Amino acid sequence: MTLAERHQFIINKIQKDQYINVIELCKDLKVSSVTIRKDLKLLEDKNLLFRTHGGATLNNPYAVDRPVNEKEKIQSSEKNKIGVAATKLIKANDSIVIASGTTLLYFVKNIPSGLNLTAVSSSLNISLELMRYPDVEVIQLGGLLRKSSSSVLGAYAEQVLQDFYFNTLFLGVDGIDLEHGLTTTNAMEAHLNRKMIDVSQKVVVLADSTKFGKRGFGKICGFEDVDHIITDKGVSEQIINHLESMGVTVTLV
Repeated sequence: MTLAERHQFIINKIQKDQYINVIELCKDLKVSSVTIRKDLKLLEDKNLLFRTHGGATLNNPYAVDRPVNEKEKIQSSEKNKIGVAATKLIKANDSIVIASGTTLLYFVKNIPSGLNLTAVSSSLNISLELMRYPDVEVIQLGGLLRKSSSSVLGAYAEQVLQDFYFNTLFLGVDGIDLEHGLTTTNAMEAHLNRKMIDVSQKVVVLADSTKFGKRGFGKICGFEDVDHIITDKGVSEQIINHLESMGVTVTLV
């Protein structure tokens, strides 16, 4: 196989699967890992892919921090469907913790009435939305205000969480990477999210398909801490199978 043929094979595979693995390419193309890495470097230089540890992805793997009002407009239809699906996991009299994120705001807007919930959130926008429900007891975490996400973080918010234990954590993320796990663009927010995981019986991640293959600065957790991911049909079958092999339930909307 010529260099051009190898490159075309790699491009075709990454367009199909969104992510490719160096070891698998070595087996498919019957060449060394050194050769594959050189091929990936050349293709990255042509802006055809982004190299990652052990492979490459079609999308830019680095999550970018955007203001919450800008994020809300991205994938809005998919986020709403994800939010609706997530509400089906709530039971009457549940105590839930809701992290920050625009997908979680869509989730809160679709919560059915009459469930008699106790809800704790780090997001100001989410808490204000929850105030519309007469049957939901709302507890707003306090702390340092992160203006880009209209949410709080820091030691005080983490300390308050120690007084509670929740049925379910509904978590938003900036990146889901098969090697790096779940990440966000802010390290302090990642630390708060880990505290939320520690005090929750079940962790449900709400993330549209654009979050897959990306990673942010702050690592939240690995997939061993995740019970359920709700996303849209833009995620490749390869990624879904990999997540399910690690024991994560995946719901597509």
